[in-house]
Amino acid sequence: MAAILSINAISKSYGPIQALNAVSFDVPQGSVFGILGPNGSGKTTLLGILLDVLKADSGQYQWLGGTDNAEARKQIGALLETPNFYAYLNAEKNLRINALIKGKSESDIDRVLEIVKLSSRKTSRFSTYSLGMKQRLAIASALLGSPKILVLDEPTNGLDPEGIAEVRSLIKTLNQSGITIIMASHLLDEIEKVCTHVTILKKGNLLITGNIEDAFGNQKLLEVKSDDAVQLKNLLNTIPGIKNISEQGDLLLLILSNDISAKNINQICFEKGLVLSHLNYKKKSLENQFMELTQG
Repeated sequence: MAAILSINAISKSYGPIQALNAVSFDVPQGSVFGILGPNGSGKTTLLGILLDVLKADSGQYQWLGGTDNAEARKQIGALLETPNFYAYLNAEKNLRINALIKGKSESDIDRVLEIVKLSSRKTSRFSTYSLGMKQRLAIASALLGSPKILVLDEPTNGLDPEGIAEVRSLIKTLNQSGITIIMASHLLDEIEKVCTHVTILKKGNLLITGNIEDAFGNQKLLEVKSDDAVQLKNLLNTIPGIKNISEQGDLLLLILSNDISAKNINQICFEKGLVLSHLNYKKKSLENQFMELTQG
């Protein structure tokens, strides 16, 4: 699957705070790509850089296979913050204002209202809308001009369960129509339910990236232990195929690629003079895997 966005070693600091540290990954065309991480992990900063709102300290990115960023931006709809809708105006009039600001045609308004299922309420004042309806109108604004890519920052933040379900359904429908969607969220449940691919950030560092199955569902998790924990960890850090190492008390939890097995690791350790006193495959819930990655 071709990459619609390629990110290469993007870094950004705010004084002593490292918001992003050499982050690199590709977003496949046609995917629903989740950027997942706790608050303060660098998600919004990364989206701001990709949309030319912020400037990276180093690194680069390419939209649409290297298309000029100004030209590519015309094919991207974005929702980083809720647009400034006027409470006393209806949906149609609010979108007219947004279309004028963005330089988009007003003739597109009926189409986007139909997509977000607000046509029947287009003459209702914005102040009468539920939170879910307000967010769907914000997405309608981002859809003006028929973008190929939709970038959403925390699209369900603050919504009640009904509103969350409405936005989830809309994201799936938009993706099925051919739009690539990039969304940032701190909610694991949100990413799991709507995304095909995910990147996990923690304090500006990329922990893992890939499709959902590779990132979570089919991971090989292995617990290991030896009498010399420091030497063991140093050795494991040199072994290809170990994607992540985290500490759990006196155990080390390894995330393995399909290229390596427990038998391989046991043999390598033995050849280096390390005897493993504990070696055990482990299954974890998606939530536990995420918590261990992001909290250590």
